[in-house]
Amino acid sequence: MIIAFFQAAVPSELVQTLASTNITAMSAIVVKNLCRTYKVYRKREGLLASLRGLLHREYNEVHAVRDVSFNIEEGEMLAFLGPNGAGKTTTLKLLSGLIVPTSGTATVLGHIPWKREDGYRRRFSLVTGQKEQLWWDLPAQESFRLHKEIYRINTSDYNSRLTELTELLDVTELMGQPVRELSLGERMRMELIAALLHRPDVLFLDEPTIGLDVISQRKVQQFLRKYQKEQRITVILTSHYMKDVEALCERAIVINKGTVVHDGPLEDIVDRFSQHKIIELHFGVNSSPKGIERYGVVLEDRGPMIRLQVEKQKVSAVLSKVLAEYEIDDVSVSERPLEDVIAELFSSEDQSDSASPRR
Repeated sequence: MIIAFFQAAVPSELVQTLASTNITAMSAIVVKNLCRTYKVYRKREGLLASLRGLLHREYNEVHAVRDVSFNIEEGEMLAFLGPNGAGKTTTLKLLSGLIVPTSGTATVLGHIPWKREDGYRRRFSLVTGQKEQLWWDLPAQESFRLHKEIYRINTSDYNSRLTELTELLDVTELMGQPVRELSLGERMRMELIAALLHRPDVLFLDEPTIGLDVISQRKVQQFLRKYQKEQRITVILTSHYMKDVEALCERAIVINKGTVVHDGPLEDIVDRFSQHKIIELHFGVNSSPKGIERYGVVLEDRGPMIRLQVEKQKVSAVLSKVLAEYEIDDVSVSERPLEDVIAELFSSEDQSDSASPRR
């Protein structure tokens, strides 16, 4: 549509160039070969080594983000997954302009984040589950008024947005209560309101449900799903809670040791990285499951029901043998839970890394 709009004003050669480019005009976030390296002081043990360190300091290089590239379209909600220390938060800080990369490029809504232009800062928000932007001893409504002035929101828009957000997040009656008296789940909902009052086009969510109970997690999930769908806001979500990811995102980027190891549909993670499936067996009244462990790893044993973990390529053979040997009332085959597959992925990469020779 954008190319057609300019077609009459620019040469046809330029139109063809724009049409054939790999990065579409609708990309909200474009990251190319982004790297961030830190120098960390290496302190030697002992008094003599400490004295030497005063004259000659030694440093280790830590690659927090290493050659990361991806595109995110406008209105997309994407999961950004990885273990602690994988580089997720560092990437969000780079895209928020809080830190500067060692190398590589990135644009968010056409802006280079670390230039920290006012035009960009008014178009994104960063919410973390471990840091707060609200005044602890004041009611949340006072912090919201401060945000109104910082972002220069006119009174009419401010009032309508605040009413909409407080009703959606069910915190209207808590507006006059000091933040320190709110529960963790209530505080997180207030943090979301503060982040969305100025109607950002991009929202970075770093562990927004960390430490929340199941009810609070569900409320945040429901709100984010509804708000993102209605506003078509671009969202990057990091979370160790896979229920958040499965409820909200269709696409995932998996990062480990600062490097992207997967970028694609969320469901492809299980297909690509899981080596096993789960077979659930319900044994007949006159059948004993004795010896079933030779066909796979017993994950659960509850009376007549047993859940087996079996290698993918052996599922058909195992089913044939089990059905021939035992009296089975019901059987089902399912994929392993996403969180188990991701945990196994990170564990296997850690082991392969530790087994590789050091230089």
